Amino acid sequence: MTLAGHRGPVMFLMGPTASGKSALGMALAQTYGLEIVNADSVQVYRGFDLGAAKPTAEERARIVHHLLDLVSPPEVYSADRYRVAAWEVIDACHARGVVPLFVGGSGLYVRAVVQGLACMPPIDAAVRDAIREEGGRLGWPMLHHRLAAHDPELARRIGQQDAQRISQGLAVFVATGIPLSRWQQQHPQPPQWPILKLACQWPRDLLYQRINTRFDDMLARGLLDEVQNLWQMGHDRDHPAMKAVGYRQLFAFFDGRSPLEAAVEWAKRESRRYAKRQMTWLRGEAELRMIPWNDPDVAFSTVAEFLERHGCLPYHPS
Repeated sequence: MTLAGHRGPVMFLMGPTASGKSALGMALAQTYGLEIVNADSVQVYRGFDLGAAKPTAEERARIVHHLLDLVSPPEVYSADRYRVAAWEVIDACHARGVVPLFVGGSGLYVRAVVQGLACMPPIDAAVRDAIREEGGRLGWPMLHHRLAAHDPELARRIGQQDAQRISQGLAVFVATGIPLSRWQQQHPQPPQWPILKLACQWPRDLLYQRINTRFDDMLARGLLDEVQNLWQMGHDRDHPAMKAVGYRQLFAFFDGRSPLEAAVEWAKRESRRYAKRQMTWLRGEAELRMIPWNDPDVAFSTVAEFLERHGCLPYHPS
């Protein structure tokens, strides 16, 4: 197929955690010759594998995957950095006549690709580290008060214990002298690709059962060892990946702050709450085609029609 310029189609497969996005994405990619682009904010970090439901080595050998294992803590991978990388992957796929399929449940990442985000200035790691150290020593409400003096608009939008956003706001102001809220007003415009957005839809009770079962399966496959390895590295607990659902609760076990059984139940409960938030976000997403849990053929027919409409079918495997 030939995809002229940057106007080729782009597809997104979303859905709450444990809804079967990865398996369906693999099947669609194999059927239609797609390449998968990660849209999960934890899977960009090395070492966060089982708990992030990262594709296995065997799956990556079968289907080309992009934007996995990009950085390691303490480095933080921002949504805007993801946007830049994702747009580059889209261009590269289209140049090779391939349609990219974004798979993941991080709504901010999807919106960054589709709508664009503000261009953030580079911040020296020493500045970030100094602010985190001060927040730990003085308390984040004190730094939130300081942020309010420099960037009242941003401070109004975030809580007094939101360490990540407070430190980001202060770091940007210290480094540039410009409030982060003003930086956020600059939005690069994405190319106008034809876009198809799909989401896996499950009844809540069945999805919650899947979440519980999947976490037990992760534990059986070695999740505790994975988390222990990360715990022994001593990463900053305010790092976004360290606070990811599942990891945060098991770190509490290794810290001696929670019995294992309680930590596991806490992780399952937080996973269910996260799924609920994801479902709420999806209900507000425009032009989204829901794929019923018991009728995955809807996804294949919808994708086939979309690709055909944009001149990307029939697909002939090489």
